[in-house]
Amino acid sequence: MPDSVESDDDLTTSPQRDRGVLTQSDREFLLGRKSDYTEQSRRQKRSRIRRRVRNAVLDFTILFEHLDERDREMVFDPDDEHRDAYTRGMTDMLAFLHLGTMGYYTPFKHMLAEGVNRAEQALAGSDYRLVNVEFNVDPVGRIDVDDVVDKLEDGRFAELTDEELQAFVRLLGESDAFSAADLREDLRDQMSSFVESVEEARRLRDERAEELQGE
Repeated sequence: MPDSVESDDDLTTSPQRDRGVLTQSDREFLLGRKSDYTEQSRRQKRSRIRRRVRNAVLDFTILFEHLDERDREMVFDPDDEHRDAYTRGMTDMLAFLHLGTMGYYTPFKHMLAEGVNRAEQALAGSDYRLVNVEFNVDPVGRIDVDDVVDKLEDGRFAELTDEELQAFVRLLGESDAFSAADLREDLRDQMSSFVESVEEARRLRDERAEELQGE
């Protein structure tokens, strides 16, 4: 990895990065950095990229079954300096697979469930390790902003749905009135008090549970 690459965005699009599935020339082509291609050379370039992607898919069977555990752990190092870029890469890899398998003869959710099952069996070292994997894509309907704000103001947090929370946070982040710096500082000030309250509630709960067990 080149020392001159500093940000995660730089790492992803750096022309100095070692080849992966894509060669450096492939990246320059897809990123539009090089445009002096004839129509025929463009078709040939796209064809070569498709072949590499298809071969990369086949390579994952070999990687899953034969790559040493230590090597795998080093690839997915949580302390890597550019872990955010790798996290985005893994997220986009799943997005690419989900989009690419639309209409495929085996639904994405079935492959995802089978993949998780195989990983769990590998961890257990037994084919008898079975897990239930649920994956659904449910479209989010219209969010009533007033209703969400009312719930927040009244402290009715348990009534907020995951969809409402995701939509509200996204709208808040895109709002011109949103200031990440101010929010971060404000939340830091409140977090200590919040954690203390949570710990106190846990202590009181444990004490009451012990009293009930002793009765």
